[in-house]
Amino acid sequence: MDIYHVIRRPLVTEKGTHQSRVSHAATRSRAGRGGAYSFEVHPQANKIEIRDAIEKIYGVKVRDVRTSMHKGKRRRYRFKYGLTRQWKKAVVVLEPDFHIDLF
Repeated sequence: MDIYHVIRRPLVTEKGTHQSRVSHAATRSRAGRGGAYSFEVHPQANKIEIRDAIEKIYGVKVRDVRTSMHKGKRRRYRFKYGLTRQWKKAVVVLEPDFHIDLF
């Protein structure tokens, strides 16, 4: 899969903007980390593909990738019921020295 098909779009929300600005310094028990950025990704993309795509597209070093599937919700339109689409969300945590200038 092409790296530009893995990442569909960045998720710019109030929570995502806050998480991208918060970074944590290193302590004795935990290493430091940079901000966390949210993206909508291809549903069949795995964490390794997501990591490679983010590193190549934005030129940053990724520390951690967390993913979750969002199921479609049941919605009614006039007299019929349907489902909204399913989508996959990835939260990418960067190394402390890196930043993405999207948000």
